Amino acid sequence: MDASRWSQVLHLAQRLSQTVLPGLAFQVTVRGKTAGEYQFGRQASSPSSRPLSAHSIFLSASLTKPVVAMGVLRLVERGLISLSDPVVDYLPQITDPGKKGLTIRHLLTHTSGLPDQLLNNRALRMTRSPLQRFVDGACTVSLDFPPGRGVQYQSMGFVLLGAIMEAVTQIPLPRLLHQELFQPLRMKDTVLGATDDWLEAEERQSRLAQVVPPDEQQGGDDWNWNSRYWHQLGAPWGGMLTTTTDMILFSQMMLDGGASGLNRVFSNATIQAATTNQLASYPDLPEADRRCRPWGLGWRMNWPTHTTSFGDLLSQRAYGHWGATGTLHWIDPERQAAAVLLSTLPLDKGSGPALTRLSNAIVSAIR
Repeated sequence: MDASRWSQVLHLAQRLSQTVLPGLAFQVTVRGKTAGEYQFGRQASSPSSRPLSAHSIFLSASLTKPVVAMGVLRLVERGLISLSDPVVDYLPQITDPGKKGLTIRHLLTHTSGLPDQLLNNRALRMTRSPLQRFVDGACTVSLDFPPGRGVQYQSMGFVLLGAIMEAVTQIPLPRLLHQELFQPLRMKDTVLGATDDWLEAEERQSRLAQVVPPDEQQGGDDWNWNSRYWHQLGAPWGGMLTTTTDMILFSQMMLDGGASGLNRVFSNATIQAATTNQLASYPDLPEADRRCRPWGLGWRMNWPTHTTSFGDLLSQRAYGHWGATGTLHWIDPERQAAAVLLSTLPLDKGSGPALTRLSNAIVSAIR
């Protein structure tokens, strides 16, 4: 990093934490090296709350999706599934004839026609419903368009992906991701569906950063993003708890073509497929979607003109994801760089522009 420009990054982060973002942690890796984690602000939005600590744990929201997608690709590598398999082959409870052509690939590329959330999503959360209720809803909800005929962001597709993985392996998704990804990558503070033991070990409960609840979650202390219910639900579309350090380990594996030190977690072919625009192979998609809103397999490709983006200075090959709780993760193979920015202010409360500006400063500091 250019020392002078990196100093400007830290100054900007400090200013953002004092004016916009109650809590912010970030970490950057460039050509296999990182300066470590930086924290700014407080553990919660209250002025009396304690400062963020080292290795603070954040709710990553939709940064969960590409991680779950890579879990799916582990099963592809093993020959247990293929992306063209019909979803009904694994979830026979889906009886809608319109979903007969729905494939695993459609779910990974947001071309399924499923809605983002169920109409009764808030009611399910307020009653602290188990994950199976969300699976049942995703299986029965009507499609907004036939599979492969449009692009629409769909969290419910990842509900079905999680159910498929469990049906194939007969292993609960939280344990499967731990075995296949978190443990091999030494992501010791990352979990989907936290158990009581996990939360109470290593002072994790005290390290949990508190998200500013969006308006629709006000008063929902027993079911909102900060609740024990949500931390333990294991939502495959947005429930992962993690740290910047763990996500940098994940990012470095992606940059290294699937390798983590001497351990190979994925083949290079898998990494290439996951991070290549998959929409080009759909003949019935609008041309503008294929060109301007590209998706890999669970990964957003670079959308520089989106109101929330990775930033303005990354290469066309960059990919990543952002999350509703105020999180941003990008990987740029051309620069051999990646950044993880985790905050406690939701995107719909204004964190998006702040994270984009900080991302721009980080990229400009890379030599």
